[in-house]
Amino acid sequence: METEENKPVESMADFEDEINASLMRFHEGDVVHGTIISVEEEEVLVDLHTYSQGVIMPEEYSDDPSFHAMDELRTGDPITAVVLDSDDGQGRVLLSRREAVRDDAWEKLKDAMENHIVLKVKVHASVNGGVITYVEGQRAFIPASQLALDYVEDVDEFVGKTLQVVVITCDREHDKLVLSAREVERELAAAAHDKKINALQKGYITEGEVVRIEHYGCFVDIGDNLTGLVHISEISDKFLKSPKEVVKYGDRVKVKILSVEDGKIRLSMKQAMEDDAPELEDEDREPLEYHDEDVSVSPLAGMLAGIKLDD
Repeated sequence: METEENKPVESMADFEDEINASLMRFHEGDVVHGTIISVEEEEVLVDLHTYSQGVIMPEEYSDDPSFHAMDELRTGDPITAVVLDSDDGQGRVLLSRREAVRDDAWEKLKDAMENHIVLKVKVHASVNGGVITYVEGQRAFIPASQLALDYVEDVDEFVGKTLQVVVITCDREHDKLVLSAREVERELAAAAHDKKINALQKGYITEGEVVRIEHYGCFVDIGDNLTGLVHISEISDKFLKSPKEVVKYGDRVKVKILSVEDGKIRLSMKQAMEDDAPELEDEDREPLEYHDEDVSVSPLAGMLAGIKLDD
């Protein structure tokens, strides 16, 4: 049984943590680590593991106006903050989460730019020349020219939309953060284009439209934004001085895929016609008939047309 005589004597070392906590003083700009003990839209309370309690006001939650403490923060979660004032007037330490996350945010954004990481953002508002969004809590600008592959006439149409973007400018010193959705769209379109090209099979015959004519051949759009070259030697069996002797812009032509190399498609009109119209055996040929309406029939042929000759 423990008595007063054998009861352990408490030393100063036993109270070291409590003493240190009571002596801890906070100064403006200090980075502190604590635990969230209460979350409200009006304020977030933080246990600083001292006799002082920390408080974060709504304007110090985040730079992102769409940030809601009730959705993003949880009681019991660790939190890092920056001291704004050692006393908010109620004996609490006034803190800023917004200031604390900036260093980490800019590091993440720099890494995202260097490693070409695709981010998802929601457009917050339109401004002159583009739109404003927030990523990692930081305000970012997307120029109108970087919103889409095609020309954007009305940037207001993008407000409220979620976009996939990459960071193209990350300058913390000048607080400049620029994003591009166009770059992501361009890469997706290129990947889709490559996939379609790789799916093409040598020898496949299809139809397309002549979209460009050069002295060395013509280019044919075979659909799905795929265009191939028909070299002048593959347009016709005849010797051509110019492709324009056979084709004109807008013609619909049949082509055969000769090869796909390095993203370039080689086509042949000549071989497509040969494969599409195989030679008939003699017994399969239809007998030649003459008709009065045929403009090519001569007067003599007209006279002979009605005469049947015996074998």
